Amino acid sequence: MKPINKEKALVVFSGGQDSTTCLFWAKKHFKTVEALTFVYGQKHVKEVEVAEAIARKAGVVWHKMDVSFISQLAKNSLTDSSITMDQEKPADGPPNTFVPGRNLFFLSIAAVLARERGISHLVTGVSETDFSGYPDCRDAFIKSLNVSLNLGMDEQFVIHTPLMWIDKARTWALADELRVFELVRARTLTCYNGVVGDGCGECPACKLRQKGLEKYLATRNTEA
Repeated sequence: MKPINKEKALVVFSGGQDSTTCLFWAKKHFKTVEALTFVYGQKHVKEVEVAEAIARKAGVVWHKMDVSFISQLAKNSLTDSSITMDQEKPADGPPNTFVPGRNLFFLSIAAVLARERGISHLVTGVSETDFSGYPDCRDAFIKSLNVSLNLGMDEQFVIHTPLMWIDKARTWALADELRVFELVRARTLTCYNGVVGDGCGECPACKLRQKGLEKYLATRNTEA
């Protein structure tokens, strides 16, 4: 087993607003940062190209892993073109943009890769404040999984969630503090329809991102 280096972190990295902000947060807090991007059958697969380009610009080691089996396990509108995407969160559960097991698989696989590379810190951009209410973005799930990963591999991983308790406006503010506001705005891909930057403006991810941006810019302009 390789020794754990507490100065190294692995970021679960999609190339979107949240994970890109987390990537540069990690670069600020750790000496060495690596990024892991997944191909899971997503319709907006262009995010993988975006992630690679941003990782290169950030100067971090980038890994890509194909886990497209995830798209075969359950139906959802991010991997199945025949399903019309929910525009609002239903009253009885998460919207159909929820990909069951996605973060469970992503973080578990990331932990295995991290172990092999002597990394103990994992970083992910999940947040409880997003409108979606995805169960695998909740703090309780992350803490539970962290314990399970440590028990299952006899390691001492620490999962960091810099965005867990902040909204999209505050996420924009954090990107600004990290001096990557323009990069996040122009080069990331948050859009479920695969449009880089400000996106299509119609899907739930774009609406949430834009609402947060407008809120942050209004605050920043007032303070200026």
